[in-house]
Amino acid sequence: METRAPHIPVLLRPLIEVCAPISGRWLDGTFGAGGYARGLLEAGAAEVTGVDRDPLALQMAAAWAGAYGDRLKLVAGTFSHLDDYAQDLDGVVLDLGVSSMQLDQPERGFSFQKDGPLDMRMSQEGRSAADLVNETEESVLADILYLYGEERASRRIARAIVEARKTGPITTTLQLAEIVSRCLPRPKPGQSHPATRSFQAIRIAVNAEFDELAAGLAAAERALKPGGKLAVVTFHSLEDRIVKRFFQTRSTEQQGNRYAPAQTGPAPSFTMLTKRAVGPDDQEMAENPRARSAKLRVGLRNDAPAHKLDLAALDVPLLRQKGGRR
Repeated sequence: METRAPHIPVLLRPLIEVCAPISGRWLDGTFGAGGYARGLLEAGAAEVTGVDRDPLALQMAAAWAGAYGDRLKLVAGTFSHLDDYAQDLDGVVLDLGVSSMQLDQPERGFSFQKDGPLDMRMSQEGRSAADLVNETEESVLADILYLYGEERASRRIARAIVEARKTGPITTTLQLAEIVSRCLPRPKPGQSHPATRSFQAIRIAVNAEFDELAAGLAAAERALKPGGKLAVVTFHSLEDRIVKRFFQTRSTEQQGNRYAPAQTGPAPSFTMLTKRAVGPDDQEMAENPRARSAKLRVGLRNDAPAHKLDLAALDVPLLRQKGGRR
């Protein structure tokens, strides 16, 4: 039986070190190819629940998951509902964004490295990237590119997409990448592909990733028992900002001074185990270039009640109903 996960989980070594000792019941909310779940089980977790909304991830796990018997439980679902799948957990791990497994399959439409259908749906259900690109009005499309991809040329790119689709639907990844590339300067050596930010933005919109992230962090807060650990790995600044704000709002009491009295609010529900984000070391960079932009943050759950979810307090980018300023 093949028991090796087919990709290298990012920042697994520092995650295991920060969360040590690993024991009890854990939940991997972004199961993917199973790298984190496998690492946790081998580090001492008694049981891991692996959650993924991509049916292919769970199908691929069938080749090796049986080696762990009852210690590994697989659930088809989203991590925004992880507290429905398990409670009183000793730990939760979330590895955000698109997985290497999804990027490496052209037919999933996540990458412009090879041509494929413009899809990008992690669950393989619902509205696709092609639907979004061909049906969304120009002003909203510009907002998506700007807010979810931090693309400064969002208006120009949205206008070009709308013009291109007048002659026929945009259906493939390379077709979209070419439209975006024509709107931007040729990249210098070492710079990312011009379509990188636009593809990120459209993927985030298709999968409602920021709403899912905020809800998933809150669900983890509800599911962890006192002493449980929440470990989150992010890959770009917008994700990391939401995670950072989540931990800030839940781990720091608002202090007053002689000019402004202390404000009352919910008691902190986490104590930070990482004072700042942990990145890859030189060894991991050499072994796994994908780890270059990764950041790890870990919090320890205490016995305070869970906070109410407030998207504005977490700096979650919110689309306006009609257009926006650029």
